[in-house]
Amino acid sequence: MPDLDSLLADLAAEGDSLDALVAPLPAARWADPTPAEGWTIAHQISHLAWTDEQAVVAATDAAAFGRLLEQALADPAGYVEAGAAEGAGEDPARLLARWRGGRRRVVDVLAAVPAGTRLPWFGPPMSAASMATARLMETWAHGEDVADALGERRESTHRLRHVAHIGVRTRDFSFRNRGLEPPAEEFRVVLKGPAGEEWTWGPPDAAQSVTGPALDFCHLVTQRRHRDDLALTAVGADADRWLDIAQAFAGPPGPGRAPAG
Repeated sequence: MPDLDSLLADLAAEGDSLDALVAPLPAARWADPTPAEGWTIAHQISHLAWTDEQAVVAATDAAAFGRLLEQALADPAGYVEAGAAEGAGEDPARLLARWRGGRRRVVDVLAAVPAGTRLPWFGPPMSAASMATARLMETWAHGEDVADALGERRESTHRLRHVAHIGVRTRDFSFRNRGLEPPAEEFRVVLKGPAGEEWTWGPPDAAQSVTGPALDFCHLVTQRRHRDDLALTAVGADADRWLDIAQAFAGPPGPGRAPAG
């Protein structure tokens, strides 16, 4: 696991990568639809800005976050939708500035979290490092939606490993989130990184496994592509089931994406 400083540097870089994609857009393009039903580019950036603000509260005021969590539990899907809609109608320049300020604040507050502290969240409590990884995963995933809307293909980087890591770590959550009992044994996960390197998790002699390109695995666990459109191989019934339900983000089971074509 990388140290917190490295994670935060990668989180900042992931935000900068998406920033470079949206900053040059004329205001009218912020209303372009993205693959997420009902969400424009502005909704995507608004969601990231809003979630960063929630993360800052979680890291600085547990009591205040507890009140936010009560609101979220009353209507999880509606809570997220309202957060995205909140800034989607803002002037794009103002929304961009808000998102930039929130990104900087997240890095600053997570860097100051005492070692060993568990931060509350909409899923299980997590360390500052896990929170940074989760923010990077969301920034990358929503960045993919924006890139798809613009017809752009973003270059994959080493930062994908953070997204893949949280995808592996949320295996049991994915099962429980669907009311299923997680498998008792670990899986072997072997992924090919963007530079051709091999990333691995789990025991080498595991009976069940998942293999394939890291980009495909990241698209799967963030539900940005349908499994049928990805070059992932599962060995074992439980591993195969996991690829149907994998979910790296907090909240109720996502609807996923339809197969291409």
